[in-house]
Amino acid sequence: MRDALLVIGTRKGLFLARSFGGGPFEVEPIHFSTVGVHAVAVDTRGPAPRILAGIEYGHFGPSVMWSDDLGKSWQEAEEAPIAFPEHTETALARVWQLRPSPSEPGVVWAGVEPGALFRSEDGGSTFSLVEGLWNHPHRAQWQPGGGGLCLHTVLPHPTDAKVMAIAVSSGGFYRSTDGGVSWEAANRGIRAPFFPEGAQYPEFGQCVHKVDAHPSRPERLFLQHHFGVYRSDDFGGSWTSIGDSLPSDFGFPLTVHPDRPDTLYVFPLQADEDRTPVDHRCRVFRSDDAGTSWQALSVGLPEGPVHTSVLRDAMHASSAGVFLGTRDGEVYGSRDDGESWFTVARHLPDVLTVRSALL
Repeated sequence: MRDALLVIGTRKGLFLARSFGGGPFEVEPIHFSTVGVHAVAVDTRGPAPRILAGIEYGHFGPSVMWSDDLGKSWQEAEEAPIAFPEHTETALARVWQLRPSPSEPGVVWAGVEPGALFRSEDGGSTFSLVEGLWNHPHRAQWQPGGGGLCLHTVLPHPTDAKVMAIAVSSGGFYRSTDGGVSWEAANRGIRAPFFPEGAQYPEFGQCVHKVDAHPSRPERLFLQHHFGVYRSDDFGGSWTSIGDSLPSDFGFPLTVHPDRPDTLYVFPLQADEDRTPVDHRCRVFRSDDAGTSWQALSVGLPEGPVHTSVLRDAMHASSAGVFLGTRDGEVYGSRDDGESWFTVARHLPDVLTVRSALL
């Protein structure tokens, strides 16, 4: 079996966990100790995997670091890798998402706060602002979610570089068919119950928490909303609720199985005012039929009352397995599609993001 890599970004540093030949994961010593790591990516397109990390230096501000030797050494551009042009009169607050393009060698996308998209053409070393989204007339009306005005999801099309989508909290879901020159709000059917009656299906302003898709069916999207789980079969042209049979449709993460486009995972919480697992039981819910039905998965996860939660980028499915990290610093993995879970790490800082890959 191939070796596997798990990258774990936390409130106080980055951790790499390695599995050799299908063996147990071994957690390596911390990188960037006491530094927040809000976004990570594993880029396997080149001759050697590149690990990207969006870090927050605190007083010195956010930056992007990369490693081409599995964390033995790290590099950073001489100038700020992500910076708003002077004419925007805006400062970068945080990097929320790093996403290599599957169809363009060397291209990496970055979603940031406040609500903007950046593009790199040198593997994530330096980035430039996507002016088409920044100049969209809706942007000035976007309101920050609880975590800030964050562009937290970037979905490049697997084969067509002109087609892509993004999600902003609390701007909504947007799509482009011309490589990011122009953007269209695509939120039809997504209910925003925090708005007054008669205004709960706005063109934009939905508090989208996460969106994912399978590369074999890029037109089918799955979306976790502040209230609701949805599916679109036409790349966001319309959305249908698929969360009615879940014990709660409030949550943050959502991830699609790497091999089965109809299989997805969510982690429901009790409510927006009680962000703990439903019934205080640690359970991942999986659907194998694109959201028609759901199955609770908990074998190997903590038993008894659980009061933690899983953040929007802290659950990830890849060919290496399904992984999640909690806000109390525990990381769990599954190699059988969620049927059973094993412990990867305990006593880490608050887990913000996880990514996995086979090497």
